[in-house]
Amino acid sequence: MSLLKNFKLPSFVVVLFLSAALFAGCGGLSEAQLAELDALRQEVKSLEAEANQLKDERAQLESEIQTINRKLAECNKQKEETRANLQKLPK
Repeated sequence: MSLLKNFKLPSFVVVLFLSAALFAGCGGLSEAQLAELDALRQEVKSLEAEANQLKDERAQLESEIQTINRKLAECNKQKEETRANLQKLPK
C-alpha cells in the first residue's frame, strides 16, 4: 500500500509536466486558421438561418395542406349527402 502512495506523487508530477509541455508546444492558431474558423462560423450561421427559414416554410405548407384536407373532407361529405338525396328521389 505504501508503494502505491509513493508512486502517486511522482506520476502526478510527470502527468502535469507532460500536459504543460503539450500546451506550450501547441503554440496557438495561425491567422489563416483563424480566418478559416471565422468563415466556417459564418457558413454555419448562414446554414442555420436557411434551416430555420425552411422549417417555417414547411410549417406554412403543412398548415395549407390541413386546410385543403378539411375542405376536401367537407366536399366529400356534401357529395355523399347529395348522392343520398338523389337516390331518395322518385325515378
